[in-house]
Amino acid sequence: MSKLLKKYFGVSQPVIGMVHFPPCPGSCLYDGRSPEDFVEWVRHDLLILQEEGIDAVMFGNEGDRPYQFQSDTVSPCTIAYAIGRLKKEIKVPFGVDILFDPHSTLALAKATGATFAREVFTNTYGSDMGVWNTFPSDVLRYKRFLGAEDVLLFYNINAEFAVPLAIRPIETLARSVVFSSLAQAICVSGPITGEETSTEDLRIVKEVVGNEVAVLANTGVKVENVREKLKVADGVVIGTSLKKDGITWNQIDRKRVKRFMNAVNEVRRR
Repeated sequence: MSKLLKKYFGVSQPVIGMVHFPPCPGSCLYDGRSPEDFVEWVRHDLLILQEEGIDAVMFGNEGDRPYQFQSDTVSPCTIAYAIGRLKKEIKVPFGVDILFDPHSTLALAKATGATFAREVFTNTYGSDMGVWNTFPSDVLRYKRFLGAEDVLLFYNINAEFAVPLAIRPIETLARSVVFSSLAQAICVSGPITGEETSTEDLRIVKEVVGNEVAVLANTGVKVENVREKLKVADGVVIGTSLKKDGITWNQIDRKRVKRFMNAVNEVRRR
């Protein structure tokens, strides 16, 4: 297993819980809620995750469907406001993600003091949102410009809602992203938010990148499969299965978090 994540999170094989924001102002599904409403929504999910032993949290604008490649300023501002208001209550390492805008994600990470940032940093895709080009060299130069060298980047290498325009085997893709785009941590995803990451894909990616690069299961992790995923992955990102009724857009359900973390701790005790 990679030692990289222990450096950033204090544990091997961290569990990273998603704190999904409702639709932000200006987005298609925005319902008129106030800045304080966002703070209270986020506080509810954050505190449950922390109290039930999650290792880290990630704040993201999952509610802003359909997603933008260049986010409106208001979404990262809304998330930054809530993080700022709750900063003294955040007791675990945290990360951010503005779907699907690496520059806004990095700016938000730097402005809020995030430990890590996840995005689709590489490749060109045909997607539900249109043709999607990531320009990784621009993103990494922007990271240096911001002075954000200490922010760990999670590279989602098989983006949801999309197919690469130049399809390559996932093992080739993983090796290439590490070599050409300097990835230190790779997320492997299912086809859509909440759908299971292939354990075989995780195994293949981990085999080719070795222990110098961390590999995380990015979608569809749940109590029924977390033991299997942690046999291969260096960590997991979890959101949907911890929500009330297992629905992505609902709030965190304490009973689901407790059950999930009990399963994780069983694995850790072995």
